[in-house]
Amino acid sequence: MYGAIIGDIVGSRFEFDRGPWIKTFEMFTPECEWTDDSAMTLAIGEALVSAGLDADTEVIKAECIKSMKKWGTKYPYAGYGGRFMGWVLSDDPKPYNSWGNGSAMRVSAAGLLYGSLERTREVARATAEVTHNHPEGIKGAECVAAVMYLARTGKSKAEIREYVESEFEYDLSSSVDELRPLHRMDESCMDALPKALVSFFEGESFEDVIRNAVSLGGDTDTIAAIAGSMAECFFGVPESFKSSARSCLEEEMLPVLDSVYGMI
Repeated sequence: MYGAIIGDIVGSRFEFDRGPWIKTFEMFTPECEWTDDSAMTLAIGEALVSAGLDADTEVIKAECIKSMKKWGTKYPYAGYGGRFMGWVLSDDPKPYNSWGNGSAMRVSAAGLLYGSLERTREVARATAEVTHNHPEGIKGAECVAAVMYLARTGKSKAEIREYVESEFEYDLSSSVDELRPLHRMDESCMDALPKALVSFFEGESFEDVIRNAVSLGGDTDTIAAIAGSMAECFFGVPESFKSSARSCLEEEMLPVLDSVYGMI
């Protein structure tokens, strides 16, 4: 979760394809802020802690809906899309067949908490399906959580890449340098996942992964949140980055973050 939140905060000032499409930028500045990506990452984390590690998927979905509505209502101006905000404010929220990248950016708690790859993917799917029940929305969430699980259980990048290409069939043939000139604002999983994955696979450290992702432009906070989630489990997160991220969050968010890591 730290990886997602740091990616969101660092990428926030470049969101909406505001450039500069380079890797040499200051990581944390006064202009950085948490956005809907961090809020929903925390919401899913809170939901999974509340449900318990052995909960069935219907309980998980109910807790996700409850927590996402809670945080979305509390911070309605964090940058949510219109359809998602309509879901938050609905008395009877239903999934709306979204393939947006929100399912992938918020899933990191599922990638951290569970003891098998099968269970990790099952929970990731459940967290997506409450809103993003389109196959691409589900695939994005499952892929991120699966990469996190594989990374934290000692798999090499080559092994992780082979799994991703065989299971999820994303096109990873372009490099970061090749993707960078194609920058555009696109909030779909189909755009974000290949960019985040390539940023992760090419990255030489946690920080380098974040810099790769942000340099690609477009929906920078979300691409960096997704890439950062994966990078956290492979490289770990520098303590100074954790401290900077915590200082950006609201005080009431910190116990949620701590509760997830307390279960690991």
